[in-house]
Amino acid sequence: MADAASQPSLLSKEQFLLAHPWPSEYAQHKRLEWFWHFDVELSASELWRLVSDTSRMNRALKVSEMKFSERDGVLWGTSRPAGVFHEWMEVPWNWVSERQMDSVRIYTHGFSKVVYAVFRLQPIDEANTRLYAYFGSIPSGVFSIPLLKLGFASLHKDYQRLLPTLAEEVRNRRPFSLLEEQGPLSERAEERLISIAQELRKKSLDDVCIRKLTDWIRHGDEQDLFRIQVRERAQAFGVDEDALLRVCLHATRLGLLELSWDVMCPHCRGVSKQNGSLGSVSTEGHCDVCLIDFGTDVADAIEITFHVHPSIREVAHRTFCSAEPATKEHIRLQQRVLPQAAIQHTVSLRPGRYRMRLQGQKDYGFLDVSVHAESRSFDWTSSTLPQRISLGPDPVLTLSNDSQTAQTFIVETATWSDLALHPGRLLSLQEFRDLFSEEYLGQDVQLAIGEQTILFTDMVGSTALYAQQGDAIAFREVRRHFADVFSIIGSHRGAVVKTIGDAVMGAFTNPLDAVTAAKQIHDRFPPGKTDSVTRLRISLNTGPCIAVKLNTDIDYFGHTVNIAAKLQSLAGAWQVAMSERVYEAPGVKEWLAAQQADLSAQQYESPSLRAAVEVMRWTVYPNEASQRV
Repeated sequence: MADAASQPSLLSKEQFLLAHPWPSEYAQHKRLEWFWHFDVELSASELWRLVSDTSRMNRALKVSEMKFSERDGVLWGTSRPAGVFHEWMEVPWNWVSERQMDSVRIYTHGFSKVVYAVFRLQPIDEANTRLYAYFGSIPSGVFSIPLLKLGFASLHKDYQRLLPTLAEEVRNRRPFSLLEEQGPLSERAEERLISIAQELRKKSLDDVCIRKLTDWIRHGDEQDLFRIQVRERAQAFGVDEDALLRVCLHATRLGLLELSWDVMCPHCRGVSKQNGSLGSVSTEGHCDVCLIDFGTDVADAIEITFHVHPSIREVAHRTFCSAEPATKEHIRLQQRVLPQAAIQHTVSLRPGRYRMRLQGQKDYGFLDVSVHAESRSFDWTSSTLPQRISLGPDPVLTLSNDSQTAQTFIVETATWSDLALHPGRLLSLQEFRDLFSEEYLGQDVQLAIGEQTILFTDMVGSTALYAQQGDAIAFREVRRHFADVFSIIGSHRGAVVKTIGDAVMGAFTNPLDAVTAAKQIHDRFPPGKTDSVTRLRISLNTGPCIAVKLNTDIDYFGHTVNIAAKLQSLAGAWQVAMSERVYEAPGVKEWLAAQQADLSAQQYESPSLRAAVEVMRWTVYPNEASQRV
């Protein structure tokens, strides 16, 4: 802890309320107030992750469970503290990440008419932070006063007890769990869980992943189990992401988990709808919170999550607060500003790109934070949304509302969480396509699946092969080569999208996987192979794709796919023609150098293209004469 002399001076309640005044419509009402401070042995960012997760905090503080529902774009909450029914309207929270947050609840039933809560973090030094907590209540009646005083006195003691415990958890690198004691599974559920684990092991899946997943299902916190994100769990378990994904997919087939295709609002990034199958995903989505309609054909519109099957464990979606800052971690600032008013904030923003928008509006501008920016301050007026500005780290933003209605200003990260699992990852995974062959897209749905690397193989001289060998022998050769190519694509974390005659189209989420797969495919059919006359050429291209329904299958379309197919014209037998996007992808150039690859620069030109495509042609067997077709 810092020396007393170096610590920031303690704020009085009066000073605090000057910086965080009551909403003007309630400022003159008589109220009860509680004002506390706690010095916590955590950095501001560490403490923020704890206190902003108010649902988990409230559960640990023994606050009554709450239920929330949306009515006409307004969030309503209910609870029963001390057995008394409470109902309130939840006003959207204001917060500046790692610095402060406040909430207002307007009650129709309960001990209060209005409750105003403010939390503020004040760094003492790099490892210690002062937390201020203010609660103000306008009582609903004279009989509510002693109950409110008793309840908040108890809450103060609970904060004093809880915060040191949480700080110790963080310092010892334990997750913020505060687990409720989880009773054992029913005898039938335990038997079923053990049986499924045995079946998973028979499939030669990763034993560590199986053990950690099943133990977590037995004992894990229901708030974490309600919506399982594979990438987040892989980090928490310390296991390979792909290995855990495979376990989860097979566990779903065996009835341990359920798969969900979640439609995400592009603004608040909350779940607007959960779908039990890909075919249930519609072309349009709607967010009741943001009051906007949006298309599901944009990148990041769909996230894939898993849920514990109810036959194993009933995982309730229990909430103890709306916890807006924790559920919207991407939002770094959310501030409601009254008409003709202005508010200034210093916002904790590291170098990178952020979006600026007004709540309920689809338009947004970009804020680029850079250490090289000349300015650290900006005046943002509600009627003028900047297209792009550049500011230094931790900028000072003045938010001015020149309209006749209240406006909520938002600054958020421009990119979505890296922990989200998107459809492109599953649809380009052969194991998923094999396990869930019944999955299909709706007829009119065009699903943006992000960047994919598309691979095309083509048999060189197949026409002559049929003429010389006859249809039956040639077809057997083609079918045998299909089996080999399919196996190689699947073993390199790719998927076979379709076949076209004797050609194969595959897809990968990682360009390096596609390049190494191409090498192995050629190695399977090398020059001089005595038991096969198959000679292949391969083309690769990386870029955004869309998934659509073709008959009953899921197919990929778009410019990326078209170019990948066209690049075959630049390759001959035992060659790979890869676009510059593939060659420049992380790890590819280095891997090819280690292979001492024989490379030559080419260009693909077409009247339909604005510019030529730069291509790197790789001759896998340079001592063999390349045969062009």
